[in-house]
Amino acid sequence: MGESTAAPIRTAVVGFGVSGKVFHAPLIAADPNYSLDVIVTADPERAAEAARLYPQARIVPTPEQMFALAGSLDLVVLGTPPLTHLELGATAIACGLNVVVDKPFVTSVAHGEELAVRASDAGVQLTVFQNRRWDADFLTLRKLLQEGALGEVRTFESRFEWWRPEGFGNWRDTSTLAEGGGILHDLGAHLIDQAIQLFGPVEESYGETANHGPHPGAADTEAFVSLLHESGVRSRLWMNGMAAQVGPRFHVLGSKAGYTKWGLDSQEPALAAGVTPSDASYGNDPQESWGLLGVDGSATPLPAEKGAYPQFYAELAACLRGQGRLPVAPAEALETLKIIENIHAFA
Repeated sequence: MGESTAAPIRTAVVGFGVSGKVFHAPLIAADPNYSLDVIVTADPERAAEAARLYPQARIVPTPEQMFALAGSLDLVVLGTPPLTHLELGATAIACGLNVVVDKPFVTSVAHGEELAVRASDAGVQLTVFQNRRWDADFLTLRKLLQEGALGEVRTFESRFEWWRPEGFGNWRDTSTLAEGGGILHDLGAHLIDQAIQLFGPVEESYGETANHGPHPGAADTEAFVSLLHESGVRSRLWMNGMAAQVGPRFHVLGSKAGYTKWGLDSQEPALAAGVTPSDASYGNDPQESWGLLGVDGSATPLPAEKGAYPQFYAELAACLRGQGRLPVAPAEALETLKIIENIHAFA
């Protein structure tokens, strides 16, 4: 990335679990448009790790201490459980700060609409971290669609599955639906958003949810969503954290060809392993995980586009400097959340 000539966007990251440590802090630290000034975590081990990885950042235990520094900040990133997003987001907005909210966005459409109105009234920017728009396989599929390589697409299948019967080991395992818990809230936000980005607005939606985890009062651990887009394409989406055998990540059928891809994008495990976006290997899916394009008997591996999570923060920086649009508009996150809320109401 080239050096930025503008003053850096002074940033605080709230939370240093998977969201803050694996996604946000590395992406922000690697982008010269930003400075990572404050990290909020009350966990002593996480605080020590944050101080080791980002010695230039001030580590504080509470959001209140971070908000006391609001005059020297421009942006707050919320990598905390969804139940906290309304209050923390509203406080940040009241302090005149721009806000990135990790998904799940908020626990309800009403809360999302409230935050959007508050941000608009305050003249600050509010966006949601839909990083999966920059997965290598998603970018590859989007390019195929733009080129018309599949012909007229008829059905789109998308899965986010893994085998983790012991759970996440964090708030996701025990959160209720009212707290923004459940795999439909968590991964559905990505899969539904991707489907809409590819095939346009949704005309009809249907879903099924189930809880097969060890916590009976918790939200769903498995979900299926069917979307009929106004374009006529049917999207079928699966989410499951307890899949002993996983299905294809993408399976897309068109009038000329199909595209089938197995395995998840490599950026999250790379970031978790300490690979930074400046490394030459970052974002490159290995050849063995490339998707197959064509028809049975003559399908061939298709080189993947380069994964590009840093693009979210690059686009946000341009927007904050009046040079572009938000990478993800609040209205787009609300569109996805409305579908999720509707499915939960009838599932």
